[in-house]
This record gives sequence, structure tokens and C-alpha cells, in this order.
Amino acid sequence: MNDSPWATEPVPAGPAYDALVGPHTRPMPIVPDAAGRDFDDREARDRGAAADGGPPFRAETPPQEPMPSPPPPPSQAPQDSSPPPPKKRAGRDLRAAIGVGVGLGAVIFASLFIVKAVFVGVIVVAVVVGLWELTSRLREKKGIKAPLVPLAIGGAAMVIAGYVRGAEGAWVAMALTALAVLVWRMTEPPEDYLKDVTAGVFAAFYVPFLATFVAMLLTADDGPQRVVTFLLLTVVSDTGAYAVGWRFGKTKLAPRISPGKTREGLFGAVAFAMGAGALCMEFLVDGGAWWQGLVLGLAVAVSATLGDLGESMIKRDLGIKDMGTLLPGHGGIMDRLDSLLPTAPVVWLLLALFVGTG
Repeated sequence: MNDSPWATEPVPAGPAYDALVGPHTRPMPIVPDAAGRDFDDREARDRGAAADGGPPFRAETPPQEPMPSPPPPPSQAPQDSSPPPPKKRAGRDLRAAIGVGVGLGAVIFASLFIVKAVFVGVIVVAVVVGLWELTSRLREKKGIKAPLVPLAIGGAAMVIAGYVRGAEGAWVAMALTALAVLVWRMTEPPEDYLKDVTAGVFAAFYVPFLATFVAMLLTADDGPQRVVTFLLLTVVSDTGAYAVGWRFGKTKLAPRISPGKTREGLFGAVAFAMGAGALCMEFLVDGGAWWQGLVLGLAVAVSATLGDLGESMIKRDLGIKDMGTLLPGHGGIMDRLDSLLPTAPVVWLLLALFVGTG
């Protein structure tokens, strides 16, 4: 006799039992557990095992975890789909910019060394177009109605007066232009009068008056060489800033005004302009010395950078990228005059101090 608590009682068998319940419906044996409880069916056993915290008597086979797939061969390994870091690109179409720049340079040099008066006409055309671009953007973006007609007429007169009568003629023409702006605006309703005439006087000073100093450079005996020095130093300064800033620029110069400009670019502008200035004063300007060219180049680099930042400030206030679209790859006329206009009086003044105005 088996005294083990897990022993089962004998199940009756025989024809009588089979006839009563059927040969295939015999009840499951009653099996006591370790605590002495009897279980007479599978469901009860399952419930009891679950209540005791153990696995059910009829535990199901746990699901098989899928076998990990073997890694693909090197030839089929997934490749990194992240795009490569973008390369530095110029912000404009360089081919168009270079082509337009060469064309403008040819016109300027031809007019300078053939007939001086023709170059004065080139300045007048640039001034009038620049005024048209500036006043158009002010009207479109800010609703400021700076009168173009008196500005264009007064601007042309300003340049011619500066070439004929010097600084005295330029100041007289500037005063008359401001007066004409005040009177012209009186023909319209008084609303925004102060805003419109203030913008008009600013435009008269910013574009034609500063451009008059280029015409005044031309009046000297070596006037064409002085104008070439002025243009060359400004272009070299811009080129040096672009080249050095594009290659080595990391520290922003004025991120809130012009995010593309860097301090390294400014150092490049100074170095390039000072080198070009020494050469120009030694070989182009009569009576000039190389050390004067170093001073001149430094001053041009600073004034050209400030002029560029000044127009960037205006364009940010207006919410535009370029003042116009007249010059492919450059924008508008004002986008090319931004560094030239404030540099003209600086060059005129320094050359007058170094070698005189004759």
C-alpha cells in the first residue's frame, strides 16, 4: 500500500461502470495537493495553483520567441542614408556676377580714360537708378512716399555741381534738393508729411551727395587714377572679406545685422585693402607713398564694411534681400553702391590730406 499523499484511489472499471457512464467519460481522479485539498477536475486544479501563486497544473507551453535573423552580409548591409553635410556655397550666381562686374568695369574704365565728362554721366545714371530703387522699396514695404522727381533732378545737379564747383557746389545743390523735397510733398495731403520728407532728405544725402565725392576725385590732374584707386580698393576689400570669411570665417561680426559677415572676413578685407593701397599709392597716384597706401587701405576696409552693414540694416528693416534685380548676380544698383558710397568721401579726404586736390 502506498502511503504517499500523491497516491490515487483505484478507479472502478468493468462493463457495469462502462455501461453507466461510458467508456470514454470516466471522471478525472481526485488528487490531493500538498495542503490536503482535493481537486476533482482540471479547471479546479488550475484555479488552485493560480491562487497559491504557482503555475497551473496544466501549464500551457510558453510561446517560442522568434529566432533572430542572421546579420546581412557586408554586401547587403544597410547604408547610412543621412545626407552629407552641405558644402559652402556662394549666395549668388557667381558666373552672372563676374560677367556683370566685368561689363561694368569695362564701361567705367572706357569712360574714365577717354572723356571725363562721360564718366560723370555714368555717375548720374547710377545715382538716378539708385534713388528709384530706394524710393520704390520705401513705398512698397513701409508706405513712405519720398518724392522721386525732385530727388532725381536734385541728385543729378548735385553730382554735376560737385564736378564743376567742388565741395561748395555740392553743398549748395544738396540744400536746394532738400528744399525741393519739402515743397514737392506739399502738393499731397498732410498725413505722413514729416515721415515722407525725412525719408526724402535722407535719400538725397545717402545716394547723390556721397556719390558727388567720386566726381570730385575726378577733378584732379590724376583724377582717373584716383578714381581707379578708390574703386580698386573697395572691390579688393570686398573680395578679401568674402574669400577669407568663406574659407576661415567662424566668429560672427554682426549676426543681428548681417549673419554672413565674420571677424576673420574683416581681417581679410583689411589685409587685402592695405596691400592694394600700398601698390596704388606707390604707382598710380602722383606724389603718393606706400605707407600712405597702408593707411588708405585700412580706412577703406573699415568704411566699406560699415557701408555694407548700413545697407543691410536698411534692407532688414524693409524685409527684403536685394534693393532691385537690375544686375544679374548682384541684385540692384544700390546693392553695388552700398560699400562705395560711404567710402568715396573717406578716400577723397585722405587723398586731399596726403597729396592735395590738384
